[in-house]
Amino acid sequence: MISFYLNGKRHKLTQLNPNTTVLEYLRLHEGQTDTKEGCGSGDCGACTVMVQQLPSASQPTLNDENGDEKNVTPPFYTVNSCITLVSLMDGHHLMTASYLADNPEHHPERALLHPAQQAMVECHGSQCGFCTPGFVMSLACVYENNRMQTSPEAASQNDAKQLSYDEVVASISGNLCRCTGYRPIIEAGLLMSDIGQQREAEHSAVKDLTISLATDAMRSTKESAVSENVLDNVELKNEESKAIAPAISDAGRQLYMPKSLDELNQVLAANPQATIWAGGTDLGLSVTQHLVDHEVIIQLSAVEALKSWSLFDAKSDPSNEDSNNEQASSQSLVLGAGMSYQQMLPVLEQYFPSFAQVFERIASPQIRNMGTIGGNIANASPIGDLPPILLALDASIHLRHCAPNRAESDNSNEICTDEIIPLSEFFLDYKKTKLQAGSYVVAIHIPLMHDNQHLFIHKISKRYEDDISACLLAARIDVSADGMTIENAKLGLGGMAAIPLLATTCQQALVGQAAEVASFEQAAQFLSADVTPMTDVRASREYRSHVVQRLLVKCGKQLVAGRQTKTA
Repeated sequence: MISFYLNGKRHKLTQLNPNTTVLEYLRLHEGQTDTKEGCGSGDCGACTVMVQQLPSASQPTLNDENGDEKNVTPPFYTVNSCITLVSLMDGHHLMTASYLADNPEHHPERALLHPAQQAMVECHGSQCGFCTPGFVMSLACVYENNRMQTSPEAASQNDAKQLSYDEVVASISGNLCRCTGYRPIIEAGLLMSDIGQQREAEHSAVKDLTISLATDAMRSTKESAVSENVLDNVELKNEESKAIAPAISDAGRQLYMPKSLDELNQVLAANPQATIWAGGTDLGLSVTQHLVDHEVIIQLSAVEALKSWSLFDAKSDPSNEDSNNEQASSQSLVLGAGMSYQQMLPVLEQYFPSFAQVFERIASPQIRNMGTIGGNIANASPIGDLPPILLALDASIHLRHCAPNRAESDNSNEICTDEIIPLSEFFLDYKKTKLQAGSYVVAIHIPLMHDNQHLFIHKISKRYEDDISACLLAARIDVSADGMTIENAKLGLGGMAAIPLLATTCQQALVGQAAEVASFEQAAQFLSADVTPMTDVRASREYRSHVVQRLLVKCGKQLVAGRQTKTA
């Protein structure tokens, strides 16, 4: 069973086609037509909805400095409903544009519009209106999150934090408008805070979009945790077969939602041909664009172990034969394959700031809220943004293979084998990887960088944000202690061939050379020995070759400029 709230009302589903998207459920099952269908591929943002995860009894309780239980409201976030499976809403509150206004009697003329809606009216931000619900949801999301960060005292004194121009633009970067243009919409985003503060000062009714739902849900969940857990265990396990039951099913199609790695191993061993679904930001297109009706889906959203990160010291690993080696003893950042872009961002900002900076160029807020690192890699797209960067960082990938012939075993360790391999060995050919039937990605291991290592990333696309790469170059350059000699180099390329790859010949040409721009200009000539770029709708072969060569030279200029800044 999946359970979620839609515009304040609880929904429980057991019989439903697992391929049903949120958009399809809203429009066809619930008649909720305020959410529009635009591109059906997660690009235009017309179908944007707002979501908030509800607390549960399984989540740890947070306490303040006095030891008292602290009320922490999860942030709101947006998703593209056209490619998001409705099952991913399990344990969430799903909101559409019609829910934002304070309209208790369902009389539009009596409604108090949400500040995002009111601002769009006052700034004439809507023309044909088709894209408007999506824009409103994106603006409301950034407004509500900003409002939650403002104390009641500050709000009453008009000291609430004003949203900046950049924050507003970033919030709507996943929404496209073809007629009004963005100026009045951005003006509406900047006006929202003023409208909200004016209402606070006038003590006007302001709708709380959480409607105390989170608090009520937590209370009721804690009170009934024992009885519900007993019921869930009865539903989850069939005592005769010891098989985990699907969460929803319909006409032979099934969707499983394992809640732990052990359950995932067991379900996958029993269904090795199943479609593994994490965020589904690319896989969702198979449903909406290619009309694929997946027979068995294993959804990873409830496996919290795949959403965690840690630091791992290779020296503490007894299986590491080179643990005495200085390089091997350095720490690695281990990112769970189920971590979304948004979940990874603060971690990367701490350990790989150059990596984190490129996130604003990757996809849109709606996609970054759902897309995962494991999905981006396992998808094996030649234009994926993360693999070239991870290749340059010498990352490794942790794979787990579940054996179908041992699916009946009670011990998950007996049905699975693990291997950790360099990411450079993972990609075999176009859309082909080391993953087999019954395999999945557990985590990504990224060695932390040393002071003498420098990372440069350059993405080329027709739009600055929310666009696919024409080509991407990620360069990790290791220099000597005095900064004058290049001791090692890793050059990851994306959008250049059938798979993401390392430019091994080109990077070898840099080793031992002076850390000067001329060395990069000379090495760039070897790029043709590593790859023959493809020609497609985004760029020609000649363009890609020329641009990547110039990007490599740009990396050299950045390296030299950084050294000069340090010595100045």
